[in-house]
Amino acid sequence: MKSHHFQFSRRAQALTSSVIREVLKLTEKPEIISFAGGLPSAQTFPVAALQAASERLFADAPTASLQYAPTEGLQPLRQWVAEKHGVDVANVLITTGSQQALDLLAKVFIDPGSKVLVEAPTYLGALQAFSLSEPSYTEVPTDDQGLQPEALTEALAGGARFLYTIPNFQNPTGRRLPLERREALAARARALGVLLVEDNPYGELRYRGAPLPSLHSLNPDGVIYMGSFSKILAPGLRLGYMLAPPAIHAKLVQAKQASDLHTPSFTQRVAYEVLRTGMLDSHIASVCDLYGKHCAAMLDALTRYMPEGVRWSRPEGGMFIWVELPEDIDAMTLLEAAVASNVAFVPGAPFYAITPRSNTLRLAFVTVPPEHIEVGIARLGELVTQCPRAGRAAEPVQAGR
Repeated sequence: MKSHHFQFSRRAQALTSSVIREVLKLTEKPEIISFAGGLPSAQTFPVAALQAASERLFADAPTASLQYAPTEGLQPLRQWVAEKHGVDVANVLITTGSQQALDLLAKVFIDPGSKVLVEAPTYLGALQAFSLSEPSYTEVPTDDQGLQPEALTEALAGGARFLYTIPNFQNPTGRRLPLERREALAARARALGVLLVEDNPYGELRYRGAPLPSLHSLNPDGVIYMGSFSKILAPGLRLGYMLAPPAIHAKLVQAKQASDLHTPSFTQRVAYEVLRTGMLDSHIASVCDLYGKHCAAMLDALTRYMPEGVRWSRPEGGMFIWVELPEDIDAMTLLEAAVASNVAFVPGAPFYAITPRSNTLRLAFVTVPPEHIEVGIARLGELVTQCPRAGRAAEPVQAGR
């Protein structure tokens, strides 16, 4: 029998699996205490409200709920988003999760070799989405308060298609950009003429501190804003949205038409049925109460069990804590020992577009009960103490691995 020879495109050949997905495969055993997956807690899903909304739809509008819909999205849902953000409904595009929004950005803005600015570190899913279009990345430096606006001028030498940033409780670090830096970043980006892409899937998950203005609110004409219902309703709905200036919005709509015609009608209608009841504020408050307790439990455990020389972020919200080990400890080596001890996390190196730091890791705390957090962090602290030390420099990794 003749064997087939498949000739994949250059872009397909460059595809790699997410390191997070690969780590999750290792954590399927029930005895594993997993701090790896960035999943919302299933106990926060408003199951009863979603079930009731589905029943109303099948009773009142069954055929409309199952029919094709406009590419831009369900008009009442778009109107809800527009009112929430104080924008014109014409600027709102409903997407199939915010991951699709990242894919659309790549299709609309990135040619092979196009310069794209990203934080160091940044969201791995964004690097995967952008890298298919073969950009040239430039990393913008960060510190414990997040992105450094003053570094933008040098990073922008030669121009760039956009700067991608997560100002609120960033994935992977949990950091939130302070007000003065937001204002400085918006002003500098406007002066330098660079488009900002503001990804905000975690902004509603605030446990401490006052609310801060979005970059979009500070510079509406120079920012594309991405929002998501995955962390505040349920990720299985696959619902996100984009706010963009009119000329950009039109191109995003055209790209989405070619991608999937429209986000599923049924899930849009279910979400709107839930949102129009006004239950979201109280629901988010209960989610934040739960997640805040988990975060406090992990911060307390880190303080008690981590050896000297280990640093970590202290987030005021979101789902993640970023850990920096001593420079001579490799998080991949630590992961092998951790999985053998039934604990898992995500190594930090893949979150860097260019210059990985192999002594970093991300801990997700929202799906693990506080008593298991204590056990898992205690094990991890002991493993850090025992981990072999290596005085080698980090090797570059390909984005998306």
